[in-house]
Amino acid sequence: MITKRIIPCLDVRDGRVVKGVNFQGLSDVSSPVELGKFYSDSGADELVFYDITASSEGRRLFTDILTEVARTIFIPLTVGGGINTLDDFDRVLKCGADKVSVNSGAIRNPRLIFEAAKRYGDQCVVLSADVKRVDGVFRVFARGGRENTGMEAIEWIKNGVALGAGEVVVNSIDTDGVKQGFDLEMLDAVCSAVSVPVIASGGAGGIDDFVTLFKTLPRVDAGLAASIFHFGEVTIPALKAALRENNIPVREV
Repeated sequence: MITKRIIPCLDVRDGRVVKGVNFQGLSDVSSPVELGKFYSDSGADELVFYDITASSEGRRLFTDILTEVARTIFIPLTVGGGINTLDDFDRVLKCGADKVSVNSGAIRNPRLIFEAAKRYGDQCVVLSADVKRVDGVFRVFARGGRENTGMEAIEWIKNGVALGAGEVVVNSIDTDGVKQGFDLEMLDAVCSAVSVPVIASGGAGGIDDFVTLFKTLPRVDAGLAASIFHFGEVTIPALKAALRENNIPVREV
């Protein structure tokens, strides 16, 4: 049986890990290098590194800190933020990333997904979608959740997978940082639309939320969270122990 993955997320701004609520009100948390090593040593299955203001500031992702994080950890690393060209893919992969996450860059140029999958393999291309309900419709947002693209999210995700994305991260803006549980309705709609791995992001407030996620939506492959791990509210060993007790398969810590 395929094990469920637990993935901490480092939202990095100006070289520091930050966290907010509904993509707003960011506060400083820690050094990404120290935090990345801690999660690697604690039994995380993967690590996600987002340079969260690269797209909105129109600049390239910080590579010096990324290189140091990649050198320090011993688990797969997915990197996103300011990925707009194949050269950006190349640069990030050379820094030590295993997978590259595209969001705003793919919205501007969907062929980026196709070209990157063709050059590096679809397992390397992760489509990250920031999604929010607008008048009852799932809409895709760009530029770190700041800009409503007007696109319907499920169709956009289906299109991204058809172009070659090998994995999808669904970031619910509605539940981000609120700690009241993952957005099960949104995730169910995505899982029903695509056959590639789906990672749930946004809303985890405790261990029970992960149990509910995987019990309710067994097609979800992984749960991603930030603040509950950053602030020690949930430890990865305790989370994995609870998942095993609920007959949810996870990799040993």
